[in-house]
Amino acid sequence: MIEEVLTAYGLNAEKCEVAAFGNGLINKTWKVSTGSKQYILQKVNTNVFQFPQLIAENTLMLKDYLDRIAPQYLFIAPLRTITQATLFEKDGAVYRLFPFVQNSYTIDTVTEAKQAYHAAKQFGKFSRVLETYNPESLNVTIPDFHNLSLRKQQFFDALKSANHLKLITAAEEINKAKDFLWIAEKFEELTADKKLKTRVVHHDTKINNVLLNIDTDLGIGVIDLDTVMPGYFISDVGDMMRTYLSPANEEETLLDKVIVRDDVFLAIYKGYMEEMRRSLTNAEKQLFIYSGQFMIYMQALRFLTDFLNNDIYYPIFHPEHNLMRAKNQLVLLSKYTQSIAKFEQIIYDYEQELKLQRI
Repeated sequence: MIEEVLTAYGLNAEKCEVAAFGNGLINKTWKVSTGSKQYILQKVNTNVFQFPQLIAENTLMLKDYLDRIAPQYLFIAPLRTITQATLFEKDGAVYRLFPFVQNSYTIDTVTEAKQAYHAAKQFGKFSRVLETYNPESLNVTIPDFHNLSLRKQQFFDALKSANHLKLITAAEEINKAKDFLWIAEKFEELTADKKLKTRVVHHDTKINNVLLNIDTDLGIGVIDLDTVMPGYFISDVGDMMRTYLSPANEEETLLDKVIVRDDVFLAIYKGYMEEMRRSLTNAEKQLFIYSGQFMIYMQALRFLTDFLNNDIYYPIFHPEHNLMRAKNQLVLLSKYTQSIAKFEQIIYDYEQELKLQRI
């Protein structure tokens, strides 16, 4: 099949070297090399993205817009086939080909605060350059992806339908999730009062979705645009908090390793605000810290709900895998919440420093 895909894009499959690339859990990815040219080939997971054409439409609309208003901005859109199709589809399989950005690399874990800074700056820049684009014109590629109200309801539905043994096994985590229920209630208040502006949002701001320059380690741009759709800034900032602050990711079972790094928090704030300071409303700026609680809590609920629902969404490798992930995220949420006063001081000190620099 891959040979047929490459041919559809005008490549000589016999002269292409194809190797597995990255460790993404959703789409399958390869690096294609032919002569001096390199590409990224992806097979789209149509179980997650049931309408891949909607993604292609979003990407092309944004590229057309950016080519007109910010042609210097690096926006990595898929290439067209020799028949000008935006995707290659056959027998239910969907593929797409991207240009490979030379002298770029990605990382899977934030090991230094400067990495978080450059990533936050790139995601902030992404939203900033698209600030005047009408987000409502974009297709919703995953309905209710970051709808915390829905995740709360799914959690309570799972409590009603879960078997007794699962409820007993997860009793401690269920109680902790209920203790943080106010996070979802606050989200409902914010959306009801329209205190969050709808923007073009990436929705998946993990560090490996940022390209870094091999020579300078500076950020180049963002990739993996499948979840770009209308949303709120708290999704992007919150996911950075969730995935950058701790050196241990959501798969870590030694929960003492789940910590919150103050220097990384400051790096996220500095990088994002350098791009979005003038774009965010005053009400949104007051929610910068809340964004971390929003995303960490939502992911904890999703893991816990999936455990109670007999693991119908996330792949597992042992019976309590999703419960362990939920424990991990609840520990992160607790430590994050305990750090709020410190975060507020970090932001205050940084803003005071900026004021002094302007004098």
